[in-house]
Amino acid sequence: MDIQNIKDTVRQIFTEYLTANGHRKTPERYAILETIYSIEGHFDIDTLYSKMMEQKNFRVSRATLYNTIILLINARLVIKHQFGASSQYERSYNRETHHHQICTQCGKVTEFQNGELQRAIESTKLSRFQLSHYSLYIYGLCSKCSRANKRKKTNNNKKEK
Repeated sequence: MDIQNIKDTVRQIFTEYLTANGHRKTPERYAILETIYSIEGHFDIDTLYSKMMEQKNFRVSRATLYNTIILLINARLVIKHQFGASSQYERSYNRETHHHQICTQCGKVTEFQNGELQRAIESTKLSRFQLSHYSLYIYGLCSKCSRANKRKKTNNNKKEK
């Protein structure tokens, strides 16, 4: 599905959600949706706010962004992730299932796909529960931080001798 078809589809889904739940259909909400679906990968509210400020047509407050993000999460068009202390978001419609590696030292988040892992999770029988979707976060050290820690340890050992 090309990006314009995706944007048209999510606009329709959002319109149906707003109508069904008695929310106003404002141009700002649609501009936020359009901006989110032009962002690749994860973003935070500050990034979204900056992107919105770059657009000449719409200047929205942070409160409007937060309120609209909640609507988009409820409409299942955006996913919220909690990576350590920071909240990150990503579009959810027409996205491949992926997993996240989070470095506990520098905070870098890397997405990866693993078919074997995905099949194992999706085929797991859950007691009195039907899986609709999932998120997987793996915490550890990225290769850059791991190498830096090893260098620091080596240097400290040399100083002690």
